[in-house]
Amino acid sequence: MDEADRWIGWRLRERRKTLDLSIKELGQKVGLSVGMISQVERGLSTPSLRSLRLLATALEVPVSWFFEDSAEGGSEKYITRSDNRREREFHDAGLLQDLRSPDWPSPLEFYEFSFNPGAESSSKTYSHSGEKAGLVLSGEIHLWIGERAHVLRKGDSFHFPSTLPHMFRNTTDQVTKMVWIVLSKSEVA
Repeated sequence: MDEADRWIGWRLRERRKTLDLSIKELGQKVGLSVGMISQVERGLSTPSLRSLRLLATALEVPVSWFFEDSAEGGSEKYITRSDNRREREFHDAGLLQDLRSPDWPSPLEFYEFSFNPGAESSSKTYSHSGEKAGLVLSGEIHLWIGERAHVLRKGDSFHFPSTLPHMFRNTTDQVTKMVWIVLSKSEVA
């Protein structure tokens, strides 16, 4: 059992209980089965990036809320030191999500993503509240917004409302690195 998975499960369960939601009610809100949510809460399953985004939206928290707290003294309130970032690996999806935002609740999240060859944000387009923006640092990524596919290469950037159906996929044989900025419409209370 992965320590990061246990952390996500604990945070999920605590927030769900704070909002007085049953597992069934949360599952209906996000389109996940009761069994899947139960496995995530017990640290037995790693949610996909898409599932984590849906859960965060339903629980009215930013995705960064599910990242483990950084070590004491490494970050100041408004600064994230290079040796004290929080990262989350999505093994099945081939993604590494490295949180670069400082360690305080904010609707603005800043990440560095590494997409391994074949990695994708989800198997189909999805949408949620907020906005997304990003910059390709290296490699190439395919971005679908609605039915339209865009090929983005080093130096290309994007910005769109997250309410538009979207997904990302690395169709190359090289790792693609990106800066990724998410503005959520909900905040932690």
